[in-house]
Amino acid sequence: AKLEATVFPHILRGVSLLGVSSTNAKMPLRRKLWGRLSSDWKLSNLEDILSETVSLSQLDDVFDRMLSRKTSGRIIVDCQR
Repeated sequence: AKLEATVFPHILRGVSLLGVSSTNAKMPLRRKLWGRLSSDWKLSNLEDILSETVSLSQLDDVFDRMLSRKTSGRIIVDCQR
């Protein structure tokens, strides 16, 4: 699948796109960074911005709602559900 996108809508809304490039980082560095993200770098207000948890089978509905601007906050995808 091919995705053509731009970051301009995110920039205009003041959204920060943060992440770890796991394909370019060696495993010891990945473990260190993910450990920090789950401890002292963890967001203190994560529960406040979490709006819902969904399963993979619910993603079509979530994407439709996102495209219709009917979502807010963060949505966690639980791959085990």
